[in-house]
Amino acid sequence: MDAEGPRALCDLCLAQVCRSLDALCSRRADGSMCLSWAPLFPQEMVDQLLHKMATKGILNDTTVGIFRNCKELRLRRASIRCCPVSAEAFRLALCPHRLQELDASWVSGGLTGANIISGLASNPECRSSLQRLSLSGLRLDWESLEEDGGSRVGFSFLQGLRTLNLANTDLTDAVLEDICTLPQLESLDISCSPVSNLTALLDCKNTLRSLIAHRLRQLDMSPARLLFVFNQLHALRHLDFSDDHITVDSDGRDGDETVRQLLEGSPQVLPSLVSLDISGRKRVTEAAVRAFVEARGGLVFLGLLATGASSCHVLSSHKNLKVTGEANENQVCEALRRYRDRECFIREALPFLDSLKSQQLSVCCPEAHLVLSGMQSHPSSLHVHLVATACVFNLTTQDLAEAMPVSLLSSTVTQLLNAMKTFPNHQQVQKNCLLALCSDYILQDVPFDKYLAAMLVINWLSSHEDPTLQRMAVAVISILVAKLSTEETAQLSKDVFIMKQLLAIVQQKAMVGVVDSTLKFALSALWNLTDEMPTAARNFIECQGLELYEEVLESYYGEPSIQQKLLGLLNNIAEVEVLQADLLEEDLLEHILSLLQDSQVEVGVRYFAGGILAQLASRPEAWTLGDELRSTILKQLHASIITWPQLEREMVSYRSFHPFCPLLQTCQPSGVQLWAVWAIHLVCSQNISHYSSMLEKEGVTELLKNLAAHPDTHSDIKGLSDSILHMVEEHHSRDLETLDKYAK
Repeated sequence: MDAEGPRALCDLCLAQVCRSLDALCSRRADGSMCLSWAPLFPQEMVDQLLHKMATKGILNDTTVGIFRNCKELRLRRASIRCCPVSAEAFRLALCPHRLQELDASWVSGGLTGANIISGLASNPECRSSLQRLSLSGLRLDWESLEEDGGSRVGFSFLQGLRTLNLANTDLTDAVLEDICTLPQLESLDISCSPVSNLTALLDCKNTLRSLIAHRLRQLDMSPARLLFVFNQLHALRHLDFSDDHITVDSDGRDGDETVRQLLEGSPQVLPSLVSLDISGRKRVTEAAVRAFVEARGGLVFLGLLATGASSCHVLSSHKNLKVTGEANENQVCEALRRYRDRECFIREALPFLDSLKSQQLSVCCPEAHLVLSGMQSHPSSLHVHLVATACVFNLTTQDLAEAMPVSLLSSTVTQLLNAMKTFPNHQQVQKNCLLALCSDYILQDVPFDKYLAAMLVINWLSSHEDPTLQRMAVAVISILVAKLSTEETAQLSKDVFIMKQLLAIVQQKAMVGVVDSTLKFALSALWNLTDEMPTAARNFIECQGLELYEEVLESYYGEPSIQQKLLGLLNNIAEVEVLQADLLEEDLLEHILSLLQDSQVEVGVRYFAGGILAQLASRPEAWTLGDELRSTILKQLHASIITWPQLEREMVSYRSFHPFCPLLQTCQPSGVQLWAVWAIHLVCSQNISHYSSMLEKEGVTELLKNLAAHPDTHSDIKGLSDSILHMVEEHHSRDLETLDKYAK
């Protein structure tokens, strides 16, 4: 269970509904979906269902059709953020509801602000019920609005509006004038819009409590005029007049001067102000900040990122004052938290966090959340990902990852993979992601798309030869391949490119005769790729892998860790009947036989040598070499195996026992049978709970019973067979005892 606890039952149910929409719905004539049967949903759950569909990326013109049913599915707080919804689908599915809140930010599909306003205004209930509206990132297309009863439909028709977000829109001065006639308007965001005059704000001076006016680059008002307007906003408690200091598309001097005068002016200007954001503004001095803070005892927030004034000592003496800046970790984290959607400030804050965390390694889940949030909010920003991926490494290095919630780590790794996909040619981003991924804990225990990760790392490996990074990449691939499902391994093993990459690394290392982790990881990856994968085994042969392995097998005679991996892969080939002929080379088999016979060689090496020989000798009809060699192999198999000690450590694991079934037939020579039962006995004695059901399901238990009962079976084989069957029986008895205990 994750440290954050299990997912809520409601969340799990909604996720299941999302996955099952096709089965739960019928189609209307226009192709939109309609629930075939719908109970009266709890109202809050309807809002959650819409939000879940939006965040999962399945909300569109087709699926949003289920919300046309206003009787059973009653929306109040609707979010279609970033979804491809057309004007017609919006009108039919959402406008009939008595909405209180609507977030249509960054909607694609041609939906405009004008479409939304006219649609909402067409519902008399919405005109009074709608309190919050976000159209950030949309084209307003105001001229397309039609008249209603002699007056043009506008925001002023939505008389209940209290909060309005029009950031990143084509908002004009005329539309702002219409907005400011709203009788209950309390919060307004006009950031990054082409508004040039804020005088219209005087019309809502008694109600407006929050004004967000970040980066108004076309604002054409003198500092004196701006301060006059601000001075009239008697109810204003939060003012954001920050600027993008990175994008230089105007000098912003009037705005900077306005901020200077505001800081140095009388506290009678904006007397209710408790929150001021001037991040990114120039000409901000520590003296002005000190005077402003000391004059306003009720201040709770001050935005000073990228002003050069966040180190002012007076800031630390106000315990209830939150500050965005770069003077300490609290300021940086506050900046990442508040400015999630502003790339310019995320770019500014992340390097400071990276610097802090590279010096001080400690468990820091909040910071990891903030970095992840920044990456998710700006998926295509190279500047953000360049620093964020470095932060992820510093936040997960050593043992820090194990102290973080698994769900957070999983989301973070997924974002790293997205970065690798988005910036395939940026070496530093790829390096940062690889460094973060190269964690045994993350690779082994954290859920993420391991197939995608393997493909991305393999692609990176093809164009980089840095020894350190190559070692990490091969290590990551080796672990990931072992964690793939059978289907994923089969898909991966079809790619000849992957085989060539790994074989090239083996050849590169073998040419200089080194024994290092890169070589071992490459050999392990090839071994896992070919495990019960005939296509991969054939690709290996066609890529001249067999010739390379024969050379490496001889040149690394005294290296058991290398020999074991080489022979393990040759075992995989020997299990494929149509490929056995490629192994029937007298020199190769005599070398493998010498390994089997040599008592000085480790049992692990002799075990895999025996497996190759047992598979090849089990089919006399396919044997093309001399009978004397086969007879010698069969004798030596039995003679060698009975001398092997029982191993304590796990040497090998199996996905299935299918390759053993032909070797367990009663007609097989004793040497072949003995190798198979010894192998099964080895893994079962180490992990019977894992292999017990596999033995039953694949019919191996019956084969062992037949061997044990057959009069011609050698006593060594009978003994091992009986021992395996006894382990299975004991395991079943323990399971039954456990069930009985719980039943009582």
